[in-house]
Amino acid sequence: MTTMLEVAHKAGVSKATVSRVLSGNGYVSPATKERVFKAIKESGYRPNLLARNLATSKSQSIGLVVTNTLYHGTYFSELLFQVARMTEDHGRQLILADGKHSAEEERAAIQFLLDLRCDAIIIYPRFISIDALDEIIHQHKQPIMVINRKLLKNDSYCIYTDHRESSFRAVNYLFELGHREIAFITGSLDSPTGLQRLAGYKAALEGRRIPLNNDRIYQGKWTPASGAAAVHSLLDKRVSFSAMVASNDDMAIGALKALSDAGIDVPHQVSLLGFDDIPMAPYCRPSLSSVRIPVSEMIAAIVDKLVDILDGGEINKRQTFIAELMIRDSVAKGPWADR
Repeated sequence: MTTMLEVAHKAGVSKATVSRVLSGNGYVSPATKERVFKAIKESGYRPNLLARNLATSKSQSIGLVVTNTLYHGTYFSELLFQVARMTEDHGRQLILADGKHSAEEERAAIQFLLDLRCDAIIIYPRFISIDALDEIIHQHKQPIMVINRKLLKNDSYCIYTDHRESSFRAVNYLFELGHREIAFITGSLDSPTGLQRLAGYKAALEGRRIPLNNDRIYQGKWTPASGAAAVHSLLDKRVSFSAMVASNDDMAIGALKALSDAGIDVPHQVSLLGFDDIPMAPYCRPSLSSVRIPVSEMIAAIVDKLVDILDGGEINKRQTFIAELMIRDSVAKGPWADR
């Protein structure tokens, strides 16, 4: 393996000069830089990135923490794609760390990225509390940005959308179409997003003075199979419903198939609405109405914020993104539309 000293001899410079060229610290003439880079290319030298990071405190990398229970599903594929694309556009490398199954493991993943000298870290938390996130941000000099949680003390370090409000608006839209018996498939209830979307559903019922019927609520698991299971459960219980809201599109697609298999026409017998507006939603039959979460815009904003901070800029105030109802063929007027 070629060493830095061998590169220096080949370029006719000192080892310290090669180090300055690689780190970008200190002046080196353009001609000398050219000789060093030529020697690196000809010798096949690969610098020890960890050692360079320790020496310069810069790695040109951004870390991302996501718990592995969230990896499956189209929404998180989109999130990861957008983070990777945006970090590449800014000339940074993305390093993914697994938050696994607990707050302690999410903390460990953050520390792993800090130990690798990532210049900044993005976390999509599932288990760590708001108070703990605020504490972590305060303790470390590297900027740590939080997606999908509203922080109390470091609100400029988070970007999120109001899931409760978007769920409230979606259910109210179905009320306005003339639906009163609306079933709801929750996400996992150890998920802040799942809890907020369920809260929005309940708030919409309360606002319309419609009694809560727990038989119309099915606890899903974010998967198409759990969406189908929700339909089977409601039909087995003979629970009446003219509309259904699923807490993500994957479950809505599972529900759509189960309704079709049961001979129930969507949208003429049951209207169906999901969340996230995944790329597949317009191509279902019927095309799936959904609450669009602006993932691309959120990721662009958070990466731009981090790069601005790393380049010495000021951090801006918290940004809240508004979800948008994407109405397609899976919803129609309900039984109470003309009453």
